[in-house]
Amino acid sequence: MQSYSRAQKFLHWTLFLIVLLMYALTFNEDIFARGDPRVDMIWRIHISVGLVMAVLVLWRVALRLGEGAPPEPADIGWVERMAAQASHLLLYALLIAIPALGILLTWYRGNELSFFGLFTIPAPFPPDRETARTLRELHSLCANAILVVAGLHGLAALWHHFVRRDDVLKRMLP
Repeated sequence: MQSYSRAQKFLHWTLFLIVLLMYALTFNEDIFARGDPRVDMIWRIHISVGLVMAVLVLWRVALRLGEGAPPEPADIGWVERMAAQASHLLLYALLIAIPALGILLTWYRGNELSFFGLFTIPAPFPPDRETARTLRELHSLCANAILVVAGLHGLAALWHHFVRRDDVLKRMLP
């Protein structure tokens, strides 16, 4: 059985955990009252982790383009193959879109990007509330969509493992 490289596996599971963390951070932001300093702290962590996510996604895309993926089992039909390719493409598109939209949203809100307070990247353009509102909606839509698509992706992997009893899931396990 051929499997993904160690780096690809590391990035797959790390990005999975980052997506869950980012969603949890956003959810926790709503727990505190408006103006509470903890909301600012959560926002700064969210932005910093989002920058980490952006770098890891670029690395993941580069590895996928450079190394490809192991071959799928020969008995997978064209419908399953097309569904797998479409879901992977959608996952990559969402993984790219979410941090990109988050970066633009931060800048259009008039904020600078801060990476855990170590350095900042100022906004290259003036704030625009209307654009920021649209970007926030798109960012939220993509963040929710990735949960659905990743959930279906996980269910498909489990279906391959427990129903089809093939090696599709094992290719990505550590």
